[in-house]
Amino acid sequence: MAIFLAGSKFCYLATVLLLCFDFVVRAGNETDQLALLEIKAKITNDPLGIFSFWNSSVHFCQWYGVACSDRHQRVTELNLNSLLLQGSISPHLGNLSFLRVLKLQNNSLGHEIPKEIGRLRRLQYLYLSDNMLTGQIPANISGCSNLVVLNLGSNWLVGRIPEDLTSLPNLRILIIEFNNLTGGIPPFLGNLSHLQVLLTTFNNLGGSIPHTLGLLNKLYFLSLGENMLSAPVPPSIYNLSYMKVFYVPGNRLQGTITSNLGDIFPNLVEFNIGDNQFTGSIPASLSNASKLERLTIPANGLTGSVPSLEKLHKLWWLSISNNHLGNGRADDLSFLSSVSNATSLELLAIHYNNFGGLLPASITNFTSLSIMTLNDNQIIGSIPTGLGNLVNLEMLRMGDNQLVGVIPEEIGKLQKLQKLDLRGNKLYGNIPPSLGNLTFLNYLHLHQNNLFGSIPPSLGKCQNLLSFALNQNNLSGTIPREIVSIPSLAIYMDLSQNYLTGSLPKEMGLLMNLGRLDISDNMLSGEIPSSLGSCTSLEYLYMSGNLFQGAIPMSLRSLNRIQVLDFSHNNLTGIIPEFFEGFRLLWRLNLSFNDLEGMVPKEGVFKNASATSVAGNSKLCGGIAEFKLPQCNFKKTKKGRMILSMKLIIAAASGALCAAIALFSLFLVLDKRKRVEPTSSSRSSEDPQILMSYQTLLTATDGFSSSNLLGVGGFGNVYKGILDRDGKVVAVKVLNLLNPGATKSFKAECKVLYNVKHRNLVKLVTACSSIDHQGNDFKALVYEFMVNGNLDDWLYPMFITNEAHESPRSLKFLQRLSIAIDVANALEYLHHGHGSPIIHCDLKPSNVLLDGEMVGHVGDFGLARFFPEATDNYPTDQSSTIGVRGSIGYIAPEYGLGNEVSASGDIYSYGILLLEMFTGKRPTEEMFNGGFHLQNYTEAALPDKAEKILDPSLLQEMKEETSSNDLHVVQECLILILEIGVACSAELPSERMSISDVTAKLQAIKGKLP
Repeated sequence: MAIFLAGSKFCYLATVLLLCFDFVVRAGNETDQLALLEIKAKITNDPLGIFSFWNSSVHFCQWYGVACSDRHQRVTELNLNSLLLQGSISPHLGNLSFLRVLKLQNNSLGHEIPKEIGRLRRLQYLYLSDNMLTGQIPANISGCSNLVVLNLGSNWLVGRIPEDLTSLPNLRILIIEFNNLTGGIPPFLGNLSHLQVLLTTFNNLGGSIPHTLGLLNKLYFLSLGENMLSAPVPPSIYNLSYMKVFYVPGNRLQGTITSNLGDIFPNLVEFNIGDNQFTGSIPASLSNASKLERLTIPANGLTGSVPSLEKLHKLWWLSISNNHLGNGRADDLSFLSSVSNATSLELLAIHYNNFGGLLPASITNFTSLSIMTLNDNQIIGSIPTGLGNLVNLEMLRMGDNQLVGVIPEEIGKLQKLQKLDLRGNKLYGNIPPSLGNLTFLNYLHLHQNNLFGSIPPSLGKCQNLLSFALNQNNLSGTIPREIVSIPSLAIYMDLSQNYLTGSLPKEMGLLMNLGRLDISDNMLSGEIPSSLGSCTSLEYLYMSGNLFQGAIPMSLRSLNRIQVLDFSHNNLTGIIPEFFEGFRLLWRLNLSFNDLEGMVPKEGVFKNASATSVAGNSKLCGGIAEFKLPQCNFKKTKKGRMILSMKLIIAAASGALCAAIALFSLFLVLDKRKRVEPTSSSRSSEDPQILMSYQTLLTATDGFSSSNLLGVGGFGNVYKGILDRDGKVVAVKVLNLLNPGATKSFKAECKVLYNVKHRNLVKLVTACSSIDHQGNDFKALVYEFMVNGNLDDWLYPMFITNEAHESPRSLKFLQRLSIAIDVANALEYLHHGHGSPIIHCDLKPSNVLLDGEMVGHVGDFGLARFFPEATDNYPTDQSSTIGVRGSIGYIAPEYGLGNEVSASGDIYSYGILLLEMFTGKRPTEEMFNGGFHLQNYTEAALPDKAEKILDPSLLQEMKEETSSNDLHVVQECLILILEIGVACSAELPSERMSISDVTAKLQAIKGKLP
């Protein structure tokens, strides 16, 4: 009986335990399901419709991206990567207490990382990279004590690396690259004894590399590049014998490369210390790192000879340029023979060093080479025979050396060549006609040599040329019409300082995209062809030092983009055309030493004697006093007046007739081209809904060649292209579909630009949604090409010419104001002038494009938002869309707090842009941090110290080009402009100006300017 009772009690207890266990399991399951639904609720945009399947019709363990444990049916993995999701991460994520794997990378999730994530103590793998997450790395992420992988790269995280990460004893991979982290690399990372991979590239980390990283004896991948690190690399780092990747370029690191590098890092695959301040020599032991594939050490202060690299058989990337290597001796290049066994070598960059001696014949064995840059050294001898073996070469730069001999005919075998630079040598002989076989060639630079003979007409087959330079040689004969019929020429053509004869071919008018033409200092004769007026993209035109005669053709009035015009030292006759006065971009005009007659104009460039030269024309009169010309007197006799009048009439009539003939000829050529194209193709430039094919764009951009690359953006690359059907120059934006927001950007731009049209908005020509030749999805947008690039490039020019007759391009005061008005007009139209208000969301200088007349066009609508037409209940400054991504420095402060997208957010961005245009300071400069930013920097200077914060080029303009009577007016206008910028960028949206008021006030200011 006792046994029976005991058994009954046991059964009862077991039943209770089972019921309790079942209750706990069900309670846990319910918690997980509720957490998942809360995660779904925080997603504001699900373009692939993934969350439509997250419903009660199936168990949550079967929902997309969810994996559960077999026993308890608790969520152990949530994988929602690369789904184009927008929104934020729900704090309820912290309730998934059994979660081990969380993958949310490659989306567009915004806001801060919720601190509740620290409750996931079982979590091992956390991937949040490639989103738009803001704020700091949460300190309590240390609660995830089992983390093995933490990937927070490519977000907008700020602040310091939290010390709490030391509580992650199992961490093996830490990736925090491509953020805005500050401070330094903390020494406490040396306590993460299991760490194998550390990536902090592209942040704002300063200080030195902590010596404690040398304690991480399992570390094999160290990437600290593109920060602000300084001081030498601590010796302890060289104790890391497992090191495979050592990547620290773009810092301020100093010291020397340790002499036994190849011995202590035997597993090294990549070694990159480029763009630092290292000195000393390249250690001979480097050859012992026999697994090395990429050696990148350019832009340092390295000296001495390059050691033998004979054991580096796997090397495919060798970049040692921009140092002081070599001694100008005969054996300097012997190391090239030592790497001849590296048959996979694709890049060889040794330019800007002191290498002397002969080029070894062994370089012709590198048949895999794609890029070879040997320029700016002291290399002697001739170009090696056998160079034609390098059939994969795309870039060959050997300029500015001391090479002699002829250009070998076999260079014509390099069918893939896109850039050929042999300038600044002592090469002689004829230009080989075989160069015409290089049909992919974009850049052909043979200038500053001793080449003679005529220019081979076969070069006309290089129909992809952008830049062509044969100047400073001994070339003779005429200019072949085939050369001036290459429509792709856009950057420059320089044939100056030769012995060319004959007249200019009338086909010159086909160079409609050319920006610079220099044919000065030759023996060219005849009249200036009227067809030159069709070269409407010309900015620099040099024709001095020839034998040109006749009148300046009236057709040149169409060259309204011209900045420098030099007709000096010729035999030109007739009058100075008055239309030169209207060239508002013209800052240098040289008409000296001709036989011109009549009155010199007084407006435009003629108001500045230092910008205009008319000396050596004995029949000129009038003009400003600084020219010291006699006053004009046309009242001598009736006969004299009639003769002068007849001269003027005949000159004008002749010019008009020549222009008409030239334009009619050009029309016939272009019309013939158009008639051979299919009708469907011709329509696509008018209707964005008619898509263009992938092959068309591939051809237009020369296979999306890097030489056609105009810029790189967040969602893709932009290339210059020339459409086959009509020669139209376009800008082609190829979307990077690996970026989760690219597809949405494509749709947004199509929607906006198809529905709106305004003179200050970039024009969408057509689009392409197709597949490439590998079967991958391909999307591209085709825009009207803007010859003057973007506003950012004008505000911060990267390349400054050293030529005596040019100065770096910059924007005048009035130009900046005009562009600011153009942008304001565009915003006013987007916000109020269209049926559905549109918020741009990413206004900044690089998204303001400039056409040939420097008119501003707002572009890049990849983040734009459409809204219903405004009503009393739904004003245009509100929306339910949050998590917008803009650009740091231009984003309205309320967006950082999670507020909704608004028109006033665009006003804020516009205010920052306006201040930047006139102060010349980016809102992201180091001086702006904490609570100090461009807006209060400007406000503090108003009104008395406005000139102190002005862009230096504008200040110089005011001092040099503004009369004392006008200076006060310009200063007042400047203060008013800056006040508008401050008002637009006010912290509170309610305090910002309306865009309509902005436009009206800026127009009024422009009217006040002298």
